[in-house]
Amino acid sequence: MAQNVRDFLNVAELAEWVSEARRRSMDLVEDLTDERLMGPRLSIVNPLLWEIGHVAWFQEKWVLRHVFKETRGRADADALYDSIAIPHDSRWDLPLPSRQETLCYMADVRDRVLERLQSGEPSEELIYFTLYCVFHEDMHCEAFTYTRQTLGYPLPCFCPQGKPRNSGRDTAHRSVDSSLKQDIQVAGGEFWLGASPEEPFVFDNEKWAHPVGLKPFAISRTAVTQEEFAAFVEDGGYMRQEFWGPEGWNWRQQVRAEHPVYWRLDPGGNWFRRHFDQWLPLEPRMPVIHVSWYEADAYCRWAGRRLPSEVEWEAAAAGESAQESLRLSHEKRRFPWGMRYPDSEHANLDWRAGGCVEVDELRRGDSAWGCRQLLGNVWEWTSSPLVPYSGFVADPYKEYSEPWFRTHNVLRGGCWATRSRLLRNTYRNFYTPERRDVFAGFRTCRIDD
Repeated sequence: MAQNVRDFLNVAELAEWVSEARRRSMDLVEDLTDERLMGPRLSIVNPLLWEIGHVAWFQEKWVLRHVFKETRGRADADALYDSIAIPHDSRWDLPLPSRQETLCYMADVRDRVLERLQSGEPSEELIYFTLYCVFHEDMHCEAFTYTRQTLGYPLPCFCPQGKPRNSGRDTAHRSVDSSLKQDIQVAGGEFWLGASPEEPFVFDNEKWAHPVGLKPFAISRTAVTQEEFAAFVEDGGYMRQEFWGPEGWNWRQQVRAEHPVYWRLDPGGNWFRRHFDQWLPLEPRMPVIHVSWYEADAYCRWAGRRLPSEVEWEAAAAGESAQESLRLSHEKRRFPWGMRYPDSEHANLDWRAGGCVEVDELRRGDSAWGCRQLLGNVWEWTSSPLVPYSGFVADPYKEYSEPWFRTHNVLRGGCWATRSRLLRNTYRNFYTPERRDVFAGFRTCRIDD
C-alpha cells in the first residue's frame, strides 16, 4: 500500500470520485432497454445488468465488509456477483435482480461508503480500498463502453454525438505530416522500469522500479493509422501466411479474418468502419483501432518493422536524455509531457472526443523524445507478455494480476475511454492476443541490424 495517498487527493475529492464513478456507471446503461442490458451470450462481454451489480458488490466487499466487517447489503450478493467464483457463461442464467433493484443496490452501497468516508478521520486502509474500488469501477466503465461498441449499441449519451471529432473534415483525406512519420531515436542505457514507491497509488504489477539495460532504438512518433493499415489489408496481408506467426495464422483462419473486425468494403471499393451504431468512411489520419495483437504483429512483419517491448515503450514515454550525453537519464516522467496531470490539451481521455482523434493532434502531450499520444486515444500493444517484476507480491485483491501472468500480452497508454486519474507511464494493461474488441492499436519500431 502506498504511504502517501493523502498527498494525492483529500477526502472530499475522494468522496467526489466515488460519487462520480457511480454516476458514470449508471449513465453508461441509462438509455439501454432491459433486453439490451442482458445482451447476447458472448465470451468477450458480460451481461451489463450483471456487470453494474458486480462493481457495487466489489466496493461493498472491500470497503464495507473488509474494512468495517459489515454484513452484506444483499444476502445473495456473493452468489450473484463474485466474478472469481461464478463462471462467465453462467452469468446470463443467474436470478439477477431487476434493473431498478440493481440501481438501488448500487446507490445504497455508494451512500454507505460515502457515510463512512465522511464520518471522522478516515484511516489509511479506508482511503486505500475506497480508491482501489474507484479505479476498479473506472476499468469497468471502459469495459461498458467497448461492450456497447461490440454489440452495436449507440455511443454513450454523455459523449459528443454525431461523427467523432475530425471525421468528415475537409482535411480527412490529407495524410499525416511527413515529419510525424519519421522515427524517434531513443537513447540507450540503464532504465528503471516500473513505478517508484513515491507514487501515491500503483497496482501490484507495476511494483517496483528496477534497472533494465536498454539498447538505443528507433520508434515511430505516432500510432499506425487507418490509412497505413488499409495498405496492409489491400496488399493481401491477411491472406499471406508469411506475415503471421503460427498462432496468429491459426487464429486468422479460425475467425476467417480478412480485415479489422469493424471494417467493411462497399461495392464501390471504399472502406467503412463501424463506430458503435454508425458506419463511417475510413478516416486516414485516425489511428487504427480494434486490432488484435496477432493483427498488429502481422502488420509489423509486412512493414518490415516490429512492436516495441514494454520497456522500450515506457522509456519512450517516461525517459529523458542525460545532459550532454547520449545515454538515458535516471530521471523519469510520470506522464510523457512531465508531472502535470492529464487535461484536454495533453491527451484524449475521459470520453471527451466520443472516439479517437487524429494521430497528429495534441502536440502538448509529446514525450521528451517527441513521441505523440503515448497516453490516450488507443491502447498500444507491446511485444511483451505480462510477467511479474522481480520480487512481485500480490496486493490484497490477489486476482488482479497473478492469474494472468504469461497468458496475456501487455498494452500501454490508455485510450479515449480511459479515466485520466487511472493512468501514468508505468500503468500496465493486459489482454490475450486474440482480443480485438478493446480500444487497442499500436505503434512500431525500426528493426536494427
